[in-house]
Amino acid sequence: MRAHQVLGTVAALAVVGLALQGCSAASSDGGSSSGPVDGKGKTLTVMVAANGLYPEQQKAWFGEVSDKFEKETGAKVSFETFASANDELTKIQTSVVSGQGPDIYGLGTTFTPTASATGAFVTLDKAAWDKVGGRDRFVPATLGISGPDEDHEVGIPFASRPFVMAYNTDLLKAAGIDKPATTWDELGEQAAKLTSGDTYGLAIAYADSFDPWKFIWGMSVQAGNPILDGKKSRIDDEVTKKAYETYFGWMTKEHAVDPAAIGWKNAQAVAAFASGKAAYLPMTSATSKVTLDASPMAGKYAYALLPTIPPGETTTPKGGKPATSIISGDNLVVAKYSQNQDLSFALIKMLTSADAQEQYYKTFGEMPTNAEAAKKLETDNEALAPILASSAGSVGTPFSGAWGDTQLALVNVVVQLIPELSAGGVSDSSLETQLKTAQTTSQSALDKVK
Repeated sequence: MRAHQVLGTVAALAVVGLALQGCSAASSDGGSSSGPVDGKGKTLTVMVAANGLYPEQQKAWFGEVSDKFEKETGAKVSFETFASANDELTKIQTSVVSGQGPDIYGLGTTFTPTASATGAFVTLDKAAWDKVGGRDRFVPATLGISGPDEDHEVGIPFASRPFVMAYNTDLLKAAGIDKPATTWDELGEQAAKLTSGDTYGLAIAYADSFDPWKFIWGMSVQAGNPILDGKKSRIDDEVTKKAYETYFGWMTKEHAVDPAAIGWKNAQAVAAFASGKAAYLPMTSATSKVTLDASPMAGKYAYALLPTIPPGETTTPKGGKPATSIISGDNLVVAKYSQNQDLSFALIKMLTSADAQEQYYKTFGEMPTNAEAAKKLETDNEALAPILASSAGSVGTPFSGAWGDTQLALVNVVVQLIPELSAGGVSDSSLETQLKTAQTTSQSALDKVK
């Protein structure tokens, strides 16, 4: 996985994006915020992430959305999906360079800075926000990574996904553990104690395209390293090396992770926990609730905040932030090259309505960004209290056009060390070599950002 080969340079894309700004940002579909949009005979194209947990439900949802939107506007909706962060960045690159592609992108919040840096997506002024129901329709915290500031926002919040950990209440009780771990060191100790036979302390998706970097970034920022610090990348910082050692150590030192997890994606980690074969499922979200409530774990699990004290510490060190999660979820962005911008905003308005967001939560477990729907859910579901607390304590990743490359570089460290992990251990020299490579990739991307 070579991030710089996937994205090229953000600076180059930004030049293309600036050229695209010369094209009119006004829609040619004749709609307005004061009346319905006429989409008869048209088809909107929407690019979103493939849902690895609920693929059949997602396919059904695609059809339901298109049918409802056609009834409202006369237009159909065609969905395309990407399977990984690399796919996501490649599609953005291709669309920006060619000036054509999906009308709407569903982007993970951490990729919104990369999209923003291209200049190829519609900046949301008051008129644009009004077309989707107004900026105040959304939970304020979900707007935290819509843009570098309120005057330059491009992302419209669609789903909120603050991370927590799930734990098996029966296993913790049987082991004499009265409360979930609050430090990463304590989590490792508890996980080792909870491992017995074919039941393990932790379910970790080492082969997932998205999970690994979140552990590393979380531990790093808690220790005072934001990874991108102004114009300097700090992947090679000692606290980040310690984060990787902790992450790999769960398998190589504590032996608290199923060896098969080397090849697991997130869905497989969730499945292991759901079958009662793991005591902790860290780095999960409310999306797991649908699966867990329909599994043997129903009524036997609870959510808790992820540890907020970094490895090797008992309290938050000077300069550290007790981050409970990244600001996580999905934003919807509208392409400037789209000839159907008003139609795109009409679809986003439909998808972010209170009713649509409530139904989306019931199907996929994604927390609403619509303020009305979120308040109702908070009132009706006490089990979600840790997830709501995680949202309140979330910290945004750096809003930089270099973050896409940096995120991939963090994941690539794990990808490159999987063979050694599979063999039973990751050497210090190998880890340092991969950190140097990641540092070079990240710093190179940062140097190209203006």
